[in-house]
Amino acid sequence: QVQLVESGGGLVQTAGPLRLSCAASGRTFSRYAMNWFRQAPGKEREFAATISGSGGATYVADSVKGRFTISRDNAKNTVYLQMNSLKPEDTAVYSCAAHRYYGGSSYYTQDFDAWGQGTQVTVSS
Repeated sequence: QVQLVESGGGLVQTAGPLRLSCAASGRTFSRYAMNWFRQAPGKEREFAATISGSGGATYVADSVKGRFTISRDNAKNTVYLQMNSLKPEDTAVYSCAAHRYYGGSSYYTQDFDAWGQGTQVTVSS
């Protein structure tokens, strides 16, 4: 079973960039589609992006499209979320999650095989 650890969160100014990383343990990382979710205080968890096991297919939520990019390096067992043009409303805890299937625009919101612990992103205005 895969285990996930996020890093890269922090405090950033509006319009700034930030790159999150999610490192996975195990030798089966490429078998999993990887996902990024976020949860702001007092709000429900929100899907951000997903990528297939090979990295050949990605889907990004409309709310962050054009600003966020998901990618992965299977040789490093790591998935990334590059966030540009950050806004205060992007402030949230960002978590990565592994799923055995890639959903694309019909992304999965349950039955994940693993979750990371989350990393805080705070965008100051």
